Amino acid sequence: MEATATSIYDIPVTALDGTAATLAPYRGQVLLIVNVASKCGFTGQYKGLEELYRTHKDRGLVVLGFPCNQFMGQEPGDAEEIKQFCSLKYDVTFPMFAKLNVNGAEAHPLYKYLKSAARGFLGTQGIKWNFTKFLVDRSGHVVGRYSALTEPSKLTGDIERLLAAPA
Repeated sequence: MEATATSIYDIPVTALDGTAATLAPYRGQVLLIVNVASKCGFTGQYKGLEELYRTHKDRGLVVLGFPCNQFMGQEPGDAEEIKQFCSLKYDVTFPMFAKLNVNGAEAHPLYKYLKSAARGFLGTQGIKWNFTKFLVDRSGHVVGRYSALTEPSKLTGDIERLLAAPA
């Protein structure tokens, strides 16, 4: 499935444990999709992402983490190492998925879809670094793209507006 998927919920993904999945279980929720890495200067954002998730999950926010090793090899671990790191270092409870590529010919269809729906600075599509964030409304529309420089706490207003909006 390419970036022409009819819905973000149709795109196949793989859970961190290797299980095949889609984003269909998150239909009707606000999604914050982030490419993450454990050895990045922005890795501390895991704390803020977890805080957003815990604060807003009962109202319908789900943070989805997608490890990526495309930026200076900053996510070298396998699935078990990623799981251990996230759990022990940041007490991550939001859903994590299998490592994937966000750029290039091998970019995952989810990221092709996200980049097509929300372009970056000056209309670029490429992901510039780890911890780029995409905000998706309850209807599955990509409504925001935020750079790695954007701290998770800065998304609170946008997230609260989406959570308050009718589905």
